[in-house]
Amino acid sequence: MTKVASTAKDTAVQSNGSNYTKYIMIIGALFFIFGSVTWLNSVLIPYLKLACELTNFESYLVAFAFYISYLVMAIPSAWVLKVTGFKKGMAAGLAVMAIGALVFIPAALTRTYSVFLLGLFVQGTGLALLQTASNPYITILGPAESAAKRISIMGICNKIGGMLAPIILGTIVLLDADSLVSKLDTLSLEEKALELNALAERVITPYIIVAVVLVILAVLVLLSSLPEIDTDQEDETVAAANTNKKSIFQFPHLVLGVIALFLYVGVEVMAGDTIISYGASQGIALSTAKFFTSFTLGAMLVGYVIGIVAIPKYLKQEKALQISAILGVVFSIAAILTEGYTSVLFIALLGLANSLMWPAIWPLAISGLGRFTKIGSSLLIMGIAGGAILPLVYGSLSDAFNSQQAYWIMVPCYLFILYYAVAGHKIRS
Repeated sequence: MTKVASTAKDTAVQSNGSNYTKYIMIIGALFFIFGSVTWLNSVLIPYLKLACELTNFESYLVAFAFYISYLVMAIPSAWVLKVTGFKKGMAAGLAVMAIGALVFIPAALTRTYSVFLLGLFVQGTGLALLQTASNPYITILGPAESAAKRISIMGICNKIGGMLAPIILGTIVLLDADSLVSKLDTLSLEEKALELNALAERVITPYIIVAVVLVILAVLVLLSSLPEIDTDQEDETVAAANTNKKSIFQFPHLVLGVIALFLYVGVEVMAGDTIISYGASQGIALSTAKFFTSFTLGAMLVGYVIGIVAIPKYLKQEKALQISAILGVVFSIAAILTEGYTSVLFIALLGLANSLMWPAIWPLAISGLGRFTKIGSSLLIMGIAGGAILPLVYGSLSDAFNSQQAYWIMVPCYLFILYYAVAGHKIRS
């Protein structure tokens, strides 16, 4: 297998344009898959709330179980990558995700919420490994100044998967959900249990298909010609700057980047995973609301296209992050102050505000890490746990107040991201 030092990668990897394009396509396929799997949660939250008879808080444990695995497994993922390298690590991540998908079979057959959560945790574990490998890989596969553009391309792949998967799963598992909700109150306990058991079993076939696709992709990645990139080699400038660095925590721009990423993922997950339930709380039928996550992801897709066109030719990465954070504040407040479809529209528009945050935060945070890149990447992956914590806080606030006022939690998150874009990423010592 070809092994490329990260310091020489621009010449070595891009010397053959067709190979470089092929590598981008392979990594793009991976981003499509984990986008598909990740955004299925937006359907699973209202689906399991109905099938397992949950409160708002309990239903958002779907996001918690999925995203908390990033916090638990990110550092172990870095250890795995040190042994396996990026390529085998990606394949291993896909295999673990397949195991998590198969856990849904006993969960559905027994209608046991805790087993569903276990399956989601295992899927998240596989994604933690896959993302710990694929995100720095695509970042350092080409010139640093165009890293946000490459990540934007990956974001398009991710969000196309995220747009299609919830629609497909929602069509299967939420079929006639509105009539079922009204029907349940008229049934006896035995009849209600039979209906809910049948509803829970709808998820089995889709997740068997997901598992098979993941296994096939794992094999294809292993057989592919993806080069191994050696991040332990540093160029002379980076090596000189890092001479006295003994710990990853001596890079404050990374630590602040982890916090910014934690908050960003939290608000992104809220914008995508809560919008269906929020639409229902605004009196919109589930048969209509099930499409809302795809609107959020469609707005993100528009943002990624803007990123590809504008970065770095017209916009620097940090400037794009500043604009995104300001839009986040504006759209959050607008969603809180309006009602019905208008309010839902502003939640969907948060997808546009969020679109360039990951592409901008990631390269700004790992800039200059050199031999600390793998462990720095794993810390950033730990920041994805924001998707576990913040939606759970949102669910608790929804039960205590209402689902609209709970969105106030987003405003300080976007303000911190704005600070990182303006000043935080510049702090190097």
